[in-house]
This record gives sequence, C-alpha cells and structure tokens, in this order.
Amino acid sequence: MLVIRLRRAGSKGRPLFRVVVAESSSARDGRFVEIIGHYNPRSTPETLVIDRERLDHWLSVGATASDSVRTLVARMPPAGATPEPGGDGGPAKKAEPVAAATPAAEPEAAAETPVPPADESAAPAEQPAS
Repeated sequence: MLVIRLRRAGSKGRPLFRVVVAESSSARDGRFVEIIGHYNPRSTPETLVIDRERLDHWLSVGATASDSVRTLVARMPPAGATPEPGGDGGPAKKAEPVAAATPAAEPEAAAETPVPPADESAAPAEQPAS
C-alpha cells in the first residue's frame, strides 16, 4: 500500500521535511517512490511546496495521505491563489509598523522630495544687503 508522508531531513534540531510517496512498510527515512514536495517548518513563514499534479495523481492511483500531509495540504491555498495573512494558509502574521521602510521604498521617497530650481532667475528675491 502506498502512502504520502513526510521524510525527515536536515540536521539535529533543524528539521526539514520532504513530502514523499513510499510503501507503508518502509522506514520513515527509508526507500521511497517519488519526492513530490518539501516542507520547512523553521522558515518565517513556514514553507510548503507540493507538486499538486503529482499529489492528485498518486491520490487517484490509491495512495493515502498521512495525517500530517493531509493537514498541511488543507492549509495550502488553492492553486493560482495568493495566500492572505491570517487566512487558512498558515499562522497569522503580525502587522508591521507603518514607519518601517523597506529598501525598495526608499528610492521612491527620495524621488518625492522637491528639487530646488537650477536657474538663478527662479531663486528667492531675498538677498543679503551689503
């Protein structure tokens, strides 16, 4: 019987998981048929990449998903949709402060500052008296 489950990778204390199709009798990190994705619970936000075509193929052939994989797939956004913070795509993210500027936003802010005229005739009328 085929099962779709997580296969642990990574070093001690820093787990990474591969989503694999394997025989139910094989060891957790043993022989597998195909890798269909990966999952990183330590990244912010968590990273889950699964080839949906292959997942649907293996489910149609008769493979069963483990409880962990079923939960992860349920949290994934539908194909073609962008996940919203706080939606069912994962844990809610804290709102960032408005004053925080990203490096991409800084050049835009610099472009909005007024540029003094280069022409002398457009200079202010006030000139120091000698």
